[in-house]
Amino acid sequence: MDFGKSITVLTPTGTLGYGFGAEALARGMSLKPAAIAVDAGSTDPGPFYLGSNKPLVSDYSIRRELKDLICAAREAGIPVIVGSAGGAGTGPQVDRTTALVRSIVAELGIHLKLAWIYADIPIERAKAAVRAGEVKDFEAGTPLTEDVLDQTCSLVAQMGHEPICAALEGGADVIIAGRACDDSVIASFPIWRGADPALAIHMGKILECGAFSAEPFAMDVMLGTIRDDHFILEPGSMDRRASVKSVAAHSLYERENPFSQGGPGHDMNLESCTFEQLGERQVKVAGARMTETGDYYVKLEGARLAGFRSICVAGIRCPTLATAIEGLLEGIRAETAAYFAPQNLTISFHLYGRNGVMKELETARPSGHELGLVIDVVAGNQELAQAACHHISGGLLHHHYPEVINPSGNLAFPYSPSDLELGPHYEFSAYHLMKAASPTELFPVHFEEL
Repeated sequence: MDFGKSITVLTPTGTLGYGFGAEALARGMSLKPAAIAVDAGSTDPGPFYLGSNKPLVSDYSIRRELKDLICAAREAGIPVIVGSAGGAGTGPQVDRTTALVRSIVAELGIHLKLAWIYADIPIERAKAAVRAGEVKDFEAGTPLTEDVLDQTCSLVAQMGHEPICAALEGGADVIIAGRACDDSVIASFPIWRGADPALAIHMGKILECGAFSAEPFAMDVMLGTIRDDHFILEPGSMDRRASVKSVAAHSLYERENPFSQGGPGHDMNLESCTFEQLGERQVKVAGARMTETGDYYVKLEGARLAGFRSICVAGIRCPTLATAIEGLLEGIRAETAAYFAPQNLTISFHLYGRNGVMKELETARPSGHELGLVIDVVAGNQELAQAACHHISGGLLHHHYPEVINPSGNLAFPYSPSDLELGPHYEFSAYHLMKAASPTELFPVHFEEL
């Protein structure tokens, strides 16, 4: 579609609250963006923030960065769009973020129209979809059942661009959206203004992590300018540059198939994409195509309480113990399980310095003279988790093993207390696709004049 002119979107950072440069923002705003759009969440940190409704990033950081963005946007007369507010995009996290917006508006003495969009899915709505055969697996590997949904304490769905466009149509100056597709947050304004949805979504995919698509990469400002048949990317900071390598690499980020990308209500075809260097700091991207799917499916993300966790962090610096440690840990695991039987425990050991990150997938030979050990216990209640964790750490501290040389203690503890209560432990219960009646059915938009 020829919408008559270019549209520039400024993405200040990869995750709201993770920082951006003041110089980069100022220069980015000098390029006259039509909107500021930023993602604020992900499933990357795991299910805890979804299950607990606690924020991924501190209120301090969110408020500080939102204040800078709102000030810049008000001066320019453009909207600010935030997606996946609070980390997981749950209702309480959306409410927490809108409260910060209200406090910023009151402090600055300004007036604006606030919109917020919930992404919470009622459990009964999801159960009805299960019964109707309108839920299919995405990456969970198991079917979603009504029993699993009954155990689910928090359930959201990823909205596409349509609910955000509805908020823009309603005149919103600041939009705080619940769980949303990262690319849709950035693509929404250009699509609302008539840009090619395929180009806008592809641009959003590359911009979603801010200047991670630049060299050197960082959580910093990145801009995309969309035109009739292409878009151009460049970083806000003059200390960075966009290159064909950095932009194309981020176009492949988090994608199993380099030539296709699915989303709510659409499939993207990237086989004909081209990347062209423009000068030293810009890259031109073209060629994305999109087809609409027959049915509109959204991705569900659900979490359920799976127990309570305690951990112990310890260091090991003893060559004889390092040689024997794997066998000792397995023996202590079995002894602890027997000691606390019939209570159920999940005991994990993370041995850093020896395959602690990759586990059995590690191919490199271990190196170093120190080992770091994390003892991880999940149980049905916090008291049991704490008891079992200390049983292991205390037992290993004074454990006798063949060829032991140092009888005064096997572990060094950097913290007192040595055993730390982490509280509720959540696991994903839903990671499936659910059919929606329309793109906006599940995502109500609310407005407030401030």
